[in-house]
Amino acid sequence: MTAVGASLPRKDAFDKLKGVAKYIDDYNFTDLVHIFTVRSEHAYGKIISIDKTEAEKMPGVLGVVTCDMVPGKNIVPLVMFDEPFLAKDYVRFHGEPVALVVAETYEQAVMAAPFVKVQVEPLKPILTIKESLDPNAPKLHGTDNVFSKYNVEKGNAEEAMKKAVHVFEREYTTPYQEHAYLETNGAIAVPGIEDSMTVYGSMQCPFYVHDAVAAAAGIEKNKVRVVQTTTGGGFGGKEDFPSVVAGHATIVAKLFNRPAKLIYKREEDIISSSKRHPSLVKVKVGTDEKGKIVAAVLEYYTDGGAYSTLTPIVLWRGTVHALGPYECDHIHVKSFGVATNKVPCGAYRGFGSPQTVFAAESLMDEIADELHMDPIELRKLNCYKLGSRTATNQVIDQSCGLLETIERAQEHSKWTNKWANPATKTGNLRRGIGISLVYYGVGLGAGGKKLDRCGSSITLLRDGSVHCAVGNVEMGQGARTVLAQIAADALGADFSSVNVVETDTALVPDSGPTVASRTTFMSGNALMLAAKQLRPSLLTAAAELLEAASPDDVELFEGKAYIKADKNGRSVSFKDVCGKLYDERLMPSAFGWFKAPDSNYNQADGQGNAYFVYSYCTNIAEVEVDMDTGEYKVLKITSAHDMGKAINPQQVEGQIEGGTLQGMGYGTTEEIRHDAKGKMLNNAFSTYILPTFVDAPEIEPIIVEHAYDKGPYGAKGFGEVPLMGVAPAIVNAIHNATGKRIRSIPVKPEKILGLDE
Repeated sequence: MTAVGASLPRKDAFDKLKGVAKYIDDYNFTDLVHIFTVRSEHAYGKIISIDKTEAEKMPGVLGVVTCDMVPGKNIVPLVMFDEPFLAKDYVRFHGEPVALVVAETYEQAVMAAPFVKVQVEPLKPILTIKESLDPNAPKLHGTDNVFSKYNVEKGNAEEAMKKAVHVFEREYTTPYQEHAYLETNGAIAVPGIEDSMTVYGSMQCPFYVHDAVAAAAGIEKNKVRVVQTTTGGGFGGKEDFPSVVAGHATIVAKLFNRPAKLIYKREEDIISSSKRHPSLVKVKVGTDEKGKIVAAVLEYYTDGGAYSTLTPIVLWRGTVHALGPYECDHIHVKSFGVATNKVPCGAYRGFGSPQTVFAAESLMDEIADELHMDPIELRKLNCYKLGSRTATNQVIDQSCGLLETIERAQEHSKWTNKWANPATKTGNLRRGIGISLVYYGVGLGAGGKKLDRCGSSITLLRDGSVHCAVGNVEMGQGARTVLAQIAADALGADFSSVNVVETDTALVPDSGPTVASRTTFMSGNALMLAAKQLRPSLLTAAAELLEAASPDDVELFEGKAYIKADKNGRSVSFKDVCGKLYDERLMPSAFGWFKAPDSNYNQADGQGNAYFVYSYCTNIAEVEVDMDTGEYKVLKITSAHDMGKAINPQQVEGQIEGGTLQGMGYGTTEEIRHDAKGKMLNNAFSTYILPTFVDAPEIEPIIVEHAYDKGPYGAKGFGEVPLMGVAPAIVNAIHNATGKRIRSIPVKPEKILGLDE
């Protein structure tokens, strides 16, 4: 390997730096129409009428589209198929799409939108988990307002709890979190010949959009092509929601037979796009006299919003990981995803785990405090090691670097010198240090195994350049670069000659979503399978050029071919080898199809091998708190990660830094508020408070490599993990500084002062 393991420059860096990368709003087509969405002003209500007469008289307006005009099915095809493209009969959250104004210009569409008169009979909205589960509540979904529920039962937790020496019982809550990607959602739908439709858009799951476009247009999938444009961030927010945006563009393009463009402004993006689920987590843990966990009972509730979107899958991941990376022979987890009249919730980096990580890691600190233990020693006593069994009774049989991440973070942060009982601290400005652990199942796991496959193709060109198409997308995380590194070493080509193009559904079959930290693992393995098919032809061509006795005597390495026994002797370039391959009419292209290693899960008791492998992390946060005002600063976060193999170490460090800041925002400033009628109050960056560069602490990334034998060059998944444990590490550090235990994030100064309880 020469490319893998090197901090090579990003393939897309210079185009983005120079401003020539084309995002969806940079695209234009002849005869383009523009769309603006008319949204519900009510969180819940019955639609009485929609009067579009005046709006359609406005200058430039071509028409107003309502649910009865959808050419295909008025249902977004995702998991439970319960969300309409355009509201019919009822509106279920403030901001729900009701109609689409179509005009010659965007400004004309915006001007006409207020003249679409939507008459709604308001109904009392359900706004909390508690209200949703009330037996007398209106039924938003099914007979109990529960989208999905799970049960994980290992041993007999209730009986084991009775024998515990110490029992700890707490409740924790977490808020919405907005993705705050740099680029808002947008799509352009272009009708073509023979009833075809091509959609361009900012997205992270083109194959979900492919399904939505076919459904909305009412056409066969072989007439649909989806092309991912340069995407300015996703973080999960462009997994489910682009199906709605692309569906709206498609409906208009189909009805008016003209290219249709829909670009969201920030305020409407925030008010309507999916969010991280708010949660309530009830935890009860029993330990022996030394702090070893002997029993755990957990209840995990998520607020799914008005429609299910990805709630069933998000809830499943959080359920499986609910206790964190801690051994326990007796565990019982019950979870519920419930419906409310608020913006639907979907995927967000961590995917249902940050909520339970916050609860589990906060409780571990509370246990350590009450048992007068160092929080790190308590975690070392209980954490997963090789041979440990998870909550689903899966044996951790390889690639477990959790203990090393603890030890390295402990050493780098100088924990032993800094940690002290909060009761010993005095003065106005007090410093504290806190820890959290994370384990994360890579890929879609047993709950999504039918989608856990991936395709790729490699084509060798006569000039020695390499064209790669993959099924997972680049959305800012550096996938195209990492995958080019893997393909280069798998072929023996030079990294500079390999190009991985943006995902196009016409080039690769359905490869599932770009989520769950699966891109490097899945697309990387698919590329290696394609390269494996091409190497015999390359070696045959090289052997002829080098006059070798056999292709087995030849090696391809770093853009050159040479005879193994004479590495420093005569060589030929990869370009010459590709030219010879073409001259001999050998196949220059190959397709790789990779299925994730097997996983399994018993629906009744939640037992089985939930994921094929896990990644691990330790975060240590340091804070300084003003005891008079409650204000605090996050000074430093030390973050150690086992991702199997760092394909590009610099990009790994960048992921740690970016994810850490997102996790810090989750724990310290970010929350969405609604009024009593369910209207979102802060759908702008002036009122939704994000940490900025000025707020960023010192971040020390630490790479730990415990290779996974089925990963490309040992790599596992990694991208989501940096966010997941930051909030509890900060909260634990605040407790260590002040003695104040906070069980609801974000942590505001009022909470530290006891004024917001």
